[in-house]
Amino acid sequence: MSKLSRREFIKLAGVATSLGVAGLGSARAKGAAHVVVLGGGFGGATAAKYLKKFDPSIQVTLIEAQKQYTTCPASNWVIGGLRPMKSIVFGYDALASKYAIKVVHDTAVQIDAETKKVKLKGGDSIAYDRLIVSPGIDFRWETIEGYDAEVAEKIPHAWQAGPQTLVLKKQIEAMDDGGTVIIAAPPNPFRCPPGPYERASLIAHYLHKHKPKSKVLILDAKAKFSKQPLFTAGWEKLYGYGSDKSLIEWLPGPDGTVSAVDAKAMSVVAGEIEETFKGAVINIIPAQKAGRIAHDAGLTDESGWCPVDHMTWESLQHEGIHVIGDASIAAKGMPKSGYMANSEAKVCAAAVVDLLQGKPPGIPSWVNTCYSLVGPKYGISVAAVYGVHDGKAGKVKGAGGVSPKGSNTMLEAIYAESWFNNITDDLFG
Repeated sequence: MSKLSRREFIKLAGVATSLGVAGLGSARAKGAAHVVVLGGGFGGATAAKYLKKFDPSIQVTLIEAQKQYTTCPASNWVIGGLRPMKSIVFGYDALASKYAIKVVHDTAVQIDAETKKVKLKGGDSIAYDRLIVSPGIDFRWETIEGYDAEVAEKIPHAWQAGPQTLVLKKQIEAMDDGGTVIIAAPPNPFRCPPGPYERASLIAHYLHKHKPKSKVLILDAKAKFSKQPLFTAGWEKLYGYGSDKSLIEWLPGPDGTVSAVDAKAMSVVAGEIEETFKGAVINIIPAQKAGRIAHDAGLTDESGWCPVDHMTWESLQHEGIHVIGDASIAAKGMPKSGYMANSEAKVCAAAVVDLLQGKPPGIPSWVNTCYSLVGPKYGISVAAVYGVHDGKAGKVKGAGGVSPKGSNTMLEAIYAESWFNNITDDLFG
């Protein structure tokens, strides 16, 4: 396969977003079938919509506890003061009215793979022919001493967007100038690999404008991170990174690995020597695993994530159940990102339509692209194409890449805004 330029990649990404997946046409099932989708985020909402686009005769029920969905993508922009909260909140009205998807606002508490039923917290049970599970993430609270869901009300993770986003934003706004914002970045794998570093960037931007004596300290469980050269170049240009006046300091693992939190003292302990760091604001992003319903239903393995057949995203644990998005064990190189979940969902939806027809699913391909803002007018990106080679899914060599040296970072920031608007319209529009 010949190498793709970034311009060609962007064209391919646009086609993949509008059509679903390259090479996939619409299909018609012979008889009405019922597909239930759990979770209304980037994976679940996309799967529900594209099931109806590929085959309008299928009955689709989307089960989502929240009546409005708050996106994790762009939530850092809210924390950094670049967007209002309302701009990342979306409803499900269009999915219900335009695509005749039945949207049920309830919580799934049990999946019975033998009888093919989902039991809801409200008491109802919903039968399905095939089930698509997109439960997102849960946290490994036990990995950091002194940190749990209750403590997170004071020391937020803000890694599931919504109220936690505003808690962190308000704490930063209220802190005294001269204070330190501590961000504890988690070990791999986790949702949105560049996310902690975009967050650090945009908090630094806010501090530069409003609290210039303050700084951001990233305590990292990893020795390296996604898009690191691009981020550090931006930090050097915008925030004096590497100098004694830097607004951002990064302490890599193992020295940066946070092992304990003291909410009362507003401090954390990190590294083998158990050094104590005090913060005016502390943002703990814990280690992660698949959402709770996936564990309860026996869809996970010892890793805490859900193994799947990447041709169809069908669970390797239970037949007739597909797992997409952050909760799944993706093919090598596929990140846990919003765009990746969107792409996986389209492949899964097409495969489910084929399987309901008794046809072999097509050979899939996927696209991922991820934009990050280092500042309001400074964007960076990474992109990749994935395909199937010798029966295994993986990255297509020479396709995609990161923002090249000397690229127009202002233009990349504009692309980032456009990407967010387009993908949320694809999900909820």
